[in-house]
Amino acid sequence: MDALSLAIVVISFFVGVGSTLLAARVGARGLITDAEERAARIREEAENSRRAIEIEAQEDAIKYRRQVEDEVREQRREVGRIERRLEQREEALERRSEGLDRGEQSLRDRMAQLDRTEQDLSEARAAADTELERIAGMSVEEARNALLERLDTELRDEAARRVRSMETSAKAEADVRARKVLATVMQRMTSEITAETTVSVVPIPSDEIKGRIIGREGRNIRAFEAATGCDLIIDDTPEVVTVSGFDPVRREIARVALSRLIQDGRIQPTRIEEAVERARAEVDKSILEAGEQALVDAEVTGLHPEVVKTLGRLRFRYSYGQNQLRHCVETSWLAAAVAAEIGADVEVARVGGLLHDLGKAVDRELEGTHATIGADIARRFAVPREVVHCIAAHHEEVKPETTEALIVMIADAMSGSRPGARRESADQYVKRLEALETIANSFDGVDQSFAIQAGREVRVIVRPDEIDDLAAARLARDVSKKIEETLQYPGEIRVTVVRETRSSAVAR
Repeated sequence: MDALSLAIVVISFFVGVGSTLLAARVGARGLITDAEERAARIREEAENSRRAIEIEAQEDAIKYRRQVEDEVREQRREVGRIERRLEQREEALERRSEGLDRGEQSLRDRMAQLDRTEQDLSEARAAADTELERIAGMSVEEARNALLERLDTELRDEAARRVRSMETSAKAEADVRARKVLATVMQRMTSEITAETTVSVVPIPSDEIKGRIIGREGRNIRAFEAATGCDLIIDDTPEVVTVSGFDPVRREIARVALSRLIQDGRIQPTRIEEAVERARAEVDKSILEAGEQALVDAEVTGLHPEVVKTLGRLRFRYSYGQNQLRHCVETSWLAAAVAAEIGADVEVARVGGLLHDLGKAVDRELEGTHATIGADIARRFAVPREVVHCIAAHHEEVKPETTEALIVMIADAMSGSRPGARRESADQYVKRLEALETIANSFDGVDQSFAIQAGREVRVIVRPDEIDDLAAARLARDVSKKIEETLQYPGEIRVTVVRETRSSAVAR
C-alpha cells in the first residue's frame, strides 16, 4: 500500500469518528431535553400532590375540630344533666333527713309513752300477782314450780309416746327391708340340717383287742397317751374304744393312729410311735386339703398357706354340734350375698366371713379370745386390713367401723342360728332360761317373768298400779338392753311386757 492510500484510509477514519461524535452529541442533547421535560412534569405532579395533601389535611383538621366541638358540647350537656340530678338528690336527701328527724322525734315520744305504759303494766301486774297470791294461797314461785312440774310430766309422756311411735315406724320399715334382704340371701343357699357328734370313737373287731391295746402292765396305753397327748377310755362298752382329748386335731391323730394299729394287729411302743407319726402326717395333709377345699367352696384366693392350714384345722372343731369349717364357708356365702344386696364390698365380706372364726383353730393353745387371736394371725400373714377388722369385730370386742364388719356379724348369726345348726346341753339351756328370768325380775314393778319359745322370748308381767303404759314401753327397752349387755346368745330374744288392768266394783 502506498502513502496515498494510507492517507485516504486515515482521513476516512477520522471522518467516520467525527460523524459518530456529532451524532452522539445530537443524541445527548435530545436525551437531556427529554430528561428536563420529565423532571418538569415530575415537579409539577409533586406540587399538585402536595397541594392535594395540604387540602385534605386541612379538611381533616376542620372535620376533627368539629367532632371535638360536638363532643365537648355533648359532655357539657351531660355535666349539666348530672348537676341537675345531683341537685334533685340533694333536695330529696334534705327532705328525707327532715322526715327522719320528725320520725325520730315521734319515736322518742312513743318510747316515752311505752315506758309510762310499761310502768303502769308493772304496777298492774304486781297488783294482780298480789291478788292472785291472796286468792290461790301460794306464792308466784310456788305456782311457777307447780306449772313446770306439770309441763315436765306432760313433756315426758309426750316424748315417750313419740319415741314409741318412731320406734314402731322405724322397726316396721327396718323389718320389711331386713326380711327382704335376708329372704333373698337365704333363697340362694340351702344348707343341710345335721347334728354332728364331738366324741371320737374307734370301733374294734372284738373285746379281746382291748387287752392288747392296754399292753403288759399298761405300757402300750401309756406309750399311746404320751405320743398323742390324748386319753384312751377303755370300759365295758362292747367293741369300741373312746379317745378323749381337748384338742380336736390331737384327738383325730390319735383316732387315725389307733385305727391303723388295730388293723395291723401289732401293738407295741415302737409301732405306736411310728403309727402316730404317720397319722400326724396324714392329718396335716388332710388339714391342708380341707383348708384349700374351703377356699374353693367360698371362692376365695390369694391367702397365705399358713392361714389356709390354720383354717383347715377347723375341720375337727365343733361348736354346739356345728362343724366350724362348714360354718365359716356358710358365713362367707351369706356375707357375700348380703353385701351384694346392699351394695357393700363383696370381696371383703366374703373373705371376712370365711376367716371370722380363724382363731378357734388355736384358741386352746394361745391366750385371748378367738376373735383377737384370729385377727392377730390374719394381720401377721398380710391379710387386708378391712378383713382383719371384720375378724376382730364380729363379736363386738372391737367396735365395728365398717359396713362389711356388720355384714359378717349378721352372716355369723344367720349361720349359727338356723334351725338344726347348733345344739346346746340341757344344763346350759336351763341356765340361759334362768338368767333371762332373773334379769327381767330385777326391775322394779315386775310381778313375774317367763322365758318361753326355747329362750327366744321373755314374757314380763308387771303390776299395773306401779307401771303405766308408757313405763311398760320403757321397761321392755331397758330389759332388752340389759340382756344384750349381760348374756351371749345366738339370734335374737324378744321381750314382751304384759300390763293387765282389772277393774272391780261391789254391788250393795
